[in-house]
Amino acid sequence: MLISAGNNETFKFAHPIGVGLIDSAINLTKLCLLDRPEFLIFIGSAGSYSKEFEIFDIIESFSASNVELSFLENNSYTPIDNVVSLKENSIIVNSSNYISTNFDLSQKFKNFNIKLENMEFFSVLKVAQEFEISVKGIFVVTNYTDKNAHNDFIKNHNQAMEKLTGYLLEKGIIK
Repeated sequence: MLISAGNNETFKFAHPIGVGLIDSAINLTKLCLLDRPEFLIFIGSAGSYSKEFEIFDIIESFSASNVELSFLENNSYTPIDNVVSLKENSIIVNSSNYISTNFDLSQKFKNFNIKLENMEFFSVLKVAQEFEISVKGIFVVTNYTDKNAHNDFIKNHNQAMEKLTGYLLEKGIIK
């Protein structure tokens, strides 16, 4: 089953589950309870924490984290396990209900081998883990995590969704 966040990331071939950590967790849980899928593929956009990736690169991942910027500045801690990795050496995608816009600060994510951000992927992995469902994410880079993050996301979004759809067709994930 293909899933996406929804709002402006909707596809004819994917179930929208909601934007952010909370709505996506609630709606994906409902979906799994009503019609448990055998496999989940989450598709969507991602911001890159570094210039390692180009705009419109497609990245597949099996790992996500929930690390907040305050943690990077030693202003917070968490008692929960905040990384889910279903496959070794997978690119870690960080999830938060906030978009990073401070490029210098977001560079600290690299110290934890975290390369991208997407608002929903951590909750998708946690729900899939709970239901013992195989899962992966396929992301297209729309922006860097800098002061232009939102404007670049808006500017690149339509072309990014076309590239993501083309990738899914090319890989035979959709027809």
